[in-house]
Amino acid sequence: MAITDLPMLSVLRTKMQWHQERQRVLAENVSNSDTPNFKPRDLVEPKFDASGTGPVTGNMPSLSMVRTSAGHIQGAGTGDSFNSHNRGGYATRPAGNAVNLEDEMLKVSANQGDYAAVTALYSRSLGLLKTAIGKR
Repeated sequence: MAITDLPMLSVLRTKMQWHQERQRVLAENVSNSDTPNFKPRDLVEPKFDASGTGPVTGNMPSLSMVRTSAGHIQGAGTGDSFNSHNRGGYATRPAGNAVNLEDEMLKVSANQGDYAAVTALYSRSLGLLKTAIGKR
C-alpha cells in the first residue's frame, strides 16, 4: 500500500478537492453578481462516515481520477467520458435570490484559509510518515 492510500490522507485529499470546487462555485457567484435573476449557489460539505475513512455515499458519488490526455494512463475503474457540469461530484444548493458581494467575498476568504490549513496538514502528515519509515 502506498503512503498516499492511507484513509486519513484520502480524507484530506477529498477535502482539498471540495475546497477547490467550492472556490470555483463562489467565483462564479461573484462574476454573475450583476446578472439579472441569478441565484448564487454553494456546495454541500462532504460528510464522512464515523471512522473518517471516506465520504458517506448517497447523493454524492465518489471522486475519480480524470484523464486529460489520451496519452495518460487510464485509472482503475474510470471511464473515458467526463461531464464538466457535474460540479466535481459535489451537490450544489441554491443560496438565495441575489448575490451579496460582501458575503461571497467572506466565503471566498474563509474557503481560501480552510484550503491552506488542509494542505498544510496534508503536507505535514506526509512528511511525518516519510520520516517514520526512514525515507527522509
